Amino acid sequence: MGKHKVTLFILLTNLFIAFLGIGLVIPVLPTIMNELGITGAIVGYMVAAFSITQLIVSPLAGRLVDQLGRKIIIVVGLFVFGISEFLFGIGKTIEILFLSRILGGVSAAFIMPGVTAFIADITTTTIRPKAIGYMSAAITTGFIIGPGIGGFLAEINTRLPFYSAGVLGIVAAVSSIMLLKEPERQNQEEINEEVHEESHKTGLSRIFVPKYFIAFVIIFVFSFGLAAFESIFSLFADHKFGFTSKDIALMITGGALIGGISQVLLFDRLTKWIGEIGIVRYSLIFSTILTFLMTVVSGYWLIMATTFVLFIGFDLMRPAVTSYLSKIAGNEQGFVGGMNSTFTSIGNIFGPIIGGALFDINLNYPYYLATVVLAIGFVLTLFWRKPNSYQQ
Repeated sequence: MGKHKVTLFILLTNLFIAFLGIGLVIPVLPTIMNELGITGAIVGYMVAAFSITQLIVSPLAGRLVDQLGRKIIIVVGLFVFGISEFLFGIGKTIEILFLSRILGGVSAAFIMPGVTAFIADITTTTIRPKAIGYMSAAITTGFIIGPGIGGFLAEINTRLPFYSAGVLGIVAAVSSIMLLKEPERQNQEEINEEVHEESHKTGLSRIFVPKYFIAFVIIFVFSFGLAAFESIFSLFADHKFGFTSKDIALMITGGALIGGISQVLLFDRLTKWIGEIGIVRYSLIFSTILTFLMTVVSGYWLIMATTFVLFIGFDLMRPAVTSYLSKIAGNEQGFVGGMNSTFTSIGNIFGPIIGGALFDINLNYPYYLATVVLAIGFVLTLFWRKPNSYQQ
């Protein structure tokens, strides 16, 4: 990976910027909600519009990546991202805001497969997992830091976060045009032969294979829980506690920082001690209890502390499930990677929609639902066993 360090850095930066923009909207939602007089349900649909569009467009984008090339799809995706952020910045109607989120979903659908394929082209099978790990970290960091940066910029001007993200997107697109070089691919005949050989193994029926099924359901569970938590969180903190955009940004950024530190310091040690399934099981217990506590705690710093610690559970679950799947997948790494993304998107779609509708009924209802869903996830882990193909 040494000779491709600069290329990899550019690719990871592109991903970081794209997912930074996704998160920027969260702390500004209460202000926009009040400005336009929209309900929590509409906010949930607006947040979910991104994931729905990404889910629909991704198959087409994947084909275009192979037909037209990695670089051009990444560049187009970054330009679309920049446009979507500018639209949100100038949007004064619900229709424009929805259009912005839809274009944001298109941009993510273009950028993700382009970057993934690019990384696969410039890495060997030995170092590819490490590079994919960096990619996952860039996505997570951007998505979690986004609300923090958005909250602080919103203190200056409500629309400034989106103008800033738009500028970053255009700069990233121009930089990619100048600095990225289309990678060399494997022999196309070999690729087609591999795809043909694997096609009978990667149909939808593979979702229900015992060694995969519970892991995929767990991905949906924590994605749903995190999406419901984060998408409604700014509204919840604003309406229930009277927190400002800066307070909300501090809560999310602090939680992200503590979660990131826990990944670096604890994940490897915990994996060796209790394994990936153990990490997911205990993280679900942890997250279930703390999500419920969010509905009963009071006091500024107690609310802050509960939020900070809650992120540890969420941030340990995703790498644990991803690590587990990578160890059992064998030659089906592409399949489990795709299903990981699919179940994450489904959770990201339904979490905000249902959470937003429940928020309009009662402020605490989205968190009661998240508590129940996470508890169900914990019960599922009691039936989760390592298959014979699991590699230590």
